[in-house]
Amino acid sequence: MLLHLGSKPVLVASSVDVVRDILKTHDLVWSTRPKSSIVDGLLYGSKGVAFSNYSEYWRQIRSVMVLQLLSNKRVQSYRHVREEEISNMIDKIRQQCDSVIDLRDVLCCMTKNIINRVALGRKYNDGESGIDAKATLNKFVELLGTFNVGDYIPWLEWVNRITGLDTKVDKVAKELDTFLELVIEEHMLRNEKGENRAGEAKDLVDVLLEIQNGNETGIPLQRDSLKALLLDTFSAGTDTIYTALEWTMTELLMHPRAMEKLQNEVRGFAQGKAEVTEDDLGNMHYLKAVIKETFRLHPPVPLLVPRESMEEVKLLGYHIPAKTQVIINAWTIGRDPLSWDDPEDYRPDRFLNSNIDIKGLNFEVIPFGGGRRGCPGSVFAIVAIELALARIVHKFNLALPKGEELDMTECTGLTIRRKSPLLALATPYST
Repeated sequence: MLLHLGSKPVLVASSVDVVRDILKTHDLVWSTRPKSSIVDGLLYGSKGVAFSNYSEYWRQIRSVMVLQLLSNKRVQSYRHVREEEISNMIDKIRQQCDSVIDLRDVLCCMTKNIINRVALGRKYNDGESGIDAKATLNKFVELLGTFNVGDYIPWLEWVNRITGLDTKVDKVAKELDTFLELVIEEHMLRNEKGENRAGEAKDLVDVLLEIQNGNETGIPLQRDSLKALLLDTFSAGTDTIYTALEWTMTELLMHPRAMEKLQNEVRGFAQGKAEVTEDDLGNMHYLKAVIKETFRLHPPVPLLVPRESMEEVKLLGYHIPAKTQVIINAWTIGRDPLSWDDPEDYRPDRFLNSNIDIKGLNFEVIPFGGGRRGCPGSVFAIVAIELALARIVHKFNLALPKGEELDMTECTGLTIRRKSPLLALATPYST
């Protein structure tokens, strides 16, 4: 479908065939991002991996992310952080077993603590840096998903000043910058004093500071770039992981048979063990099917971050001029009846004898995008989601509060969460 949003042609891609053409056949042509004044304002002139233009700079910083920050070896080095924080979450649920639990709050807190420790070195309490980090992060993600009329109709840029959008972007950007400066200064001071923590994996700030000092990238990694990369990791990791977990728990609460089947699998592997560990996850095929089915119905980012064609291209026989934006509709693709039987039904079993991958190699389910601009953090996200889900269903029987009906209304933003919190009752499982 071709739309004209003001002066910009925008292609909406909603089928597997067209997305395969974009992300595989003509991936290079579609590897840049359209300019966004909101993103520029929030991410230091779009200097992060997710929103930067396709250029030598982008190739270098993506290489830093893939090889230095999110490699399999680096992801494994943070295993103890994931296991500790997920254990803390289980303790928190156990303490609230006598009352209704806000699962969103519990999942968000766990995810934020993992990302804090991995990216920033320690947990930061809300208000510690003079800002409410959780609230500011929510505003940040909401702004990234805000339609900016000035980007499409330039002579209407003044509208953003009247509506207060420009002011809101400036305020959130300043709050985030203050927080990131505090984190970087803390690390630099600790490094100057030689206070390295023995036996602990380096956090992402330490790694980025080493790269900055060593000039390993071939381009100067300036302070703004460093902060933009941290913000990419901090915001993308937190929001997408806990949103995926919340939708998974929502679907399992609505489908008790799927919940029971998952509990039986996890508890079978955990028999005689105090805890499920990451070593157990590879054998849990139904667990993986549950997560894939949730991503199919509820991709955390249903409209993938827009791309823009760098030259004219033929797409399924149509001529597409250069500078055409494309929005990939992952939500519609996941519910396409040409690809799926009973697409609106939640049926994890459909993935049990399927080779469909969710890391961008198969285009029927693309929660992490694909091609050059695919999310480099998919491995980190998937292992955190799998372990958290396995631990929850191992330790507790969960149910909706009596008389409670699930409101499936979604909120707006770049990531699409449930509008209302997910409330549940948890009963400790005893063998």
